[in-house]
Amino acid sequence: MAKSDVKVLGAWPSPFVMRARIALNIKSVDYEFLEETLGSKSELLLKSNPIHKKIPVLIHQDKPVCESLIIVHYVDEVWSSGPSILPSDPYDRAVARFWAAYLDEKWFPSMRGMASAQGEEAKKAAVDQFVEGLNLMEDAYVKLSKGKPFFGGDKIGYLDIAFGCFLAWLRVTEKTSGMKLLDEARTPHLAKWAVSFCADPAVKDVMPETEKLAEFAKLLAKFKPAPPK
Repeated sequence: MAKSDVKVLGAWPSPFVMRARIALNIKSVDYEFLEETLGSKSELLLKSNPIHKKIPVLIHQDKPVCESLIIVHYVDEVWSSGPSILPSDPYDRAVARFWAAYLDEKWFPSMRGMASAQGEEAKKAAVDQFVEGLNLMEDAYVKLSKGKPFFGGDKIGYLDIAFGCFLAWLRVTEKTSGMKLLDEARTPHLAKWAVSFCADPAVKDVMPETEKLAEFAKLLAKFKPAPPK
């Protein structure tokens, strides 16, 4: 397939964009990465995703597919000859989707809440909520991996992608807060999983470096309104 047949609209710091890129890498699909500029939206993005106007967008044969987890599912179905990303068992697929939805709707917002919390009490509550989520994911990993390296078994799967894309931002949060959040003592299985995930060939070239991402986070903060006093 010609490289121009597959494009990804995105930005390197976005964990959601990373999901699409990892899925394509797992399937060994060549694609063109079209970088969006912070603070602006290209005409192609507005045309491709007129509803949400957000990245990532996968463009395959001039047809856009939006929303990161929908893109991962699409990639898995279209390039079915490559390694499977979603579990083959219907129940296992449902469980993986449940936890992926939890990450997007509850856990990742709690990590962002740590940065925006005002006052010691609010910050402690935000950290407690975030750590509780990590504990839940530790338990989920033990049950779902069944002693294998990844949530998906021997190879990276759907839930690995859904969770692993946030690891770079987790490291930045650890750096800026001075707290060790992915603790080997508290969540030993997740700590080991994170190392394996980041070292995987499908991941390592699209996983942002912590220092570079931390600098971007400072830049991003300038685009956000100051919190009320």
